[in-house]
Amino acid sequence: MSLLKGGAVTPMSNQTTRSGNRTDEGCGQVNASANLVFMVVYCLLFLVGLLLNGFTLKVYFCSGQQMSSSVTVYLKNLAAADFLMSLCLPVRVSNYASATVLVRRLWCNFGASAFYLNMYLKIVHPLGTHVLQRVRSAYIISSLTWVFLLSMMSVYILLSLITQQPLPSVPVSVTCDVLHSPQVRLLYQIIHCCSALIFLCVLVSLVFFYHSTSHRLALALHRQPASSRSKKLLRSRRNMLVLVVVFCVCFVPYHLVRLPYAFMYRRCSWSYAFFYLKELTTVVSVLNVCLDPLIYFIFCKAFRAQLSLRRVFSTTEGETNTVKTERRSSGVRGNSLTKQTVL
Repeated sequence: MSLLKGGAVTPMSNQTTRSGNRTDEGCGQVNASANLVFMVVYCLLFLVGLLLNGFTLKVYFCSGQQMSSSVTVYLKNLAAADFLMSLCLPVRVSNYASATVLVRRLWCNFGASAFYLNMYLKIVHPLGTHVLQRVRSAYIISSLTWVFLLSMMSVYILLSLITQQPLPSVPVSVTCDVLHSPQVRLLYQIIHCCSALIFLCVLVSLVFFYHSTSHRLALALHRQPASSRSKKLLRSRRNMLVLVVVFCVCFVPYHLVRLPYAFMYRRCSWSYAFFYLKELTTVVSVLNVCLDPLIYFIFCKAFRAQLSLRRVFSTTEGETNTVKTERRSSGVRGNSLTKQTVL
C-alpha cells in the first residue's frame, strides 16, 4: 500500500525485515516531482545524444574514404557506445514513468545492463589511445573490451532471469534492489567493485599519460617560445586539459557515489540520500554522450578530416551529376538542331 501526500510517495509494506527496519519495497520517500525532472532531462539527452552520435557514426562509416588509424578506430567504438547508450535512455525513462512489473523487469534485467555496459565502454576506450597506437592493436583492444563487458553483462542477465521470483506488484521506487535475489545482490556488489577498480586504473593512467605529455609540451614551449609551433603546442596542451576535465567531471562523481550505494542502499538511514545522489551523478555521466561528438569536432583532426572528405565527395558527386545533366541536355539540343536542319 502507498500513501500520496505533498507530491511525495511513501512506500509501505506489511512485510518488514528485522535488519534496519527496512521494508521489502524500500525505505524513505520517493519524490514524484524529482522523478519527473529526471524523465525530462533524460528525454532531452536522448534526443540530443541520438542526433549528434547518429551524425558522428554517419561521418565515420558513410564517408567516401575510410581513414585507418588507431585513434579513428577508438573513436568509432566510442561513438557506437554513445549511440547505444542513447538508445537505452527511453527504457530508463519508462522505468520512471511506469511501475508495472514488466517495465521494471525489462529495465532491471536488460536496460540497466546495456546502459552500464556502454558507460564502461566509454570509460575504458580513452586509455587505449595512449597504450597502443597501431591500428591492429586498436582493433584487438576494442574487440576484447566489447567481449569482456558483454560477458559480464550476460552473466548478470542470466543469473537475474534464473533466480528471479514471482512479483505480483512493484514498489513506486525506481530502484532494482527489490528484484535482486541474494545471488544477484552478491554479483551486483562484485561487479561494482570490479567496475570501480577498472575506472580507477583508467583514471590514474589517463592522468599520468596526459601529465607526461603536457610536461613534454611545456619543455618544447620553453625551448622555442616564439616559434610558429608554439601556438599549436599551446592548443594541444589546452585540448588535453579539457579532455581530462570532461572525463573527470562526468565520471568521478558517479563512481564516488555508486560504490558506497552498492553496499549501503539497503540501510534506511542511507538509502534516500544515496539514491538521489546516485541519480544526479548518473545524469552527469549520461551528459557525456552529448559532449563527446562536440569534442570530436573541436579537438579531433581525424574527425574533421572525415567530415571534410565527406563534404568533398558529396560536392564532387554533385558537380559530376551536373556535368552529366548538362551533357545530356546538350546532346538533346544537338539532335534537335540536326533534325531541324535535315527537314
